[in-house]
Amino acid sequence: MAKKPAKSKKSLSASSSADKEKALKLKSPEKMKKTVKPIRVSEIEKRPKNPKKPKAKPKKKTKKEDANKPKKPPTAFFFFLEDFRKEYQEQNPDVKSMRDIGKACGEKWKTMTYEEKVQYYDIATEKRAEFEEAMAEYIKRKESGEDQESEDSEYDE
Repeated sequence: MAKKPAKSKKSLSASSSADKEKALKLKSPEKMKKTVKPIRVSEIEKRPKNPKKPKAKPKKKTKKEDANKPKKPPTAFFFFLEDFRKEYQEQNPDVKSMRDIGKACGEKWKTMTYEEKVQYYDIATEKRAEFEEAMAEYIKRKESGEDQESEDSEYDE
């Protein structure tokens, strides 16, 4: 076997310093992008799924709202909001944003005393009583089947 000639000390020190310089140099972002291996769809499919993630639940079908069903009445705050909005717009005609009006209304409602709010609570309780009566009638009609007659078509022979 033939021996390879031994490198001189100068060539060893030169090559090791060059290696150190290469190791110390940071890669530019462009070079780093090139080194990243793109993921293929087939590789993603092979990956095991995360067991902690819940499985997607099937979407619930929304029930169709009955057009004859009475709507719930607004709360006392909404009755106050109607009055406040009118007053606020008269005092501040330059303010057009509903957001600003809503914020001002909320702040005013929080600072009001119970005695000031009573008139709006009275209106709300009256409307709530009317709603409950209408709802009771609606339930009676639905149980007796009166509403179903209007829903059935005339061509069901």
